[in-house]
Amino acid sequence: MNKMLKKEIRVIGIDDAPFNKFKKGNVLIVGTVFRGGLYLDGVLSTKVNVDGNDATKKIIEMINNCKFKPQLQCIFLDGIAVGGFNVIDVKELNNKTKIPVIVIIRRNPNIEKIKKTLIRINKRDKIKLIEKAGSVIPVGKIYIQLTGLSIDKAKEILKIVCTRSLIPEPIRIAHLIASGITFGESRGKA
Repeated sequence: MNKMLKKEIRVIGIDDAPFNKFKKGNVLIVGTVFRGGLYLDGVLSTKVNVDGNDATKKIIEMINNCKFKPQLQCIFLDGIAVGGFNVIDVKELNNKTKIPVIVIIRRNPNIEKIKKTLIRINKRDKIKLIEKAGSVIPVGKIYIQLTGLSIDKAKEILKIVCTRSLIPEPIRIAHLIASGITFGESRGKA
């Protein structure tokens, strides 16, 4: 029997703060823990290197060391990379946290163009991580990549957490917080 999800399923949405892509350094990563798409229960943060290779490790540590970990049932990422081309290994994130991952993509990505860019900027090794993340699936007006759950379960969770926009509320709020910390006031589309 297919069990319905509770409306207050605990999830985490992760987004990076705005940063200068021409400057080396760190970028703030914010995670917001929500019950469904309505109640913010907590905020987590870490920092990763701009265009680095540490996003997967740092996000795993952030999630595994938080008090909310036992209740989390899904991780939402705003795209597969943070801090420019610090690409997240979604399979490893799923394996090391034991939590399903849904990558949210606002526009259909041109994977070939991304691969060419990575080759041009001498970051060819990141192509494997992008390919490893699996197919890009259209769902309504957004696109997703899934690890650790079915498309039906993903759609069910998205229905619960997309309360104020096309993207999950935990990602929208993570974006607002990260932007507000960086600029002193939130900016951009969330």
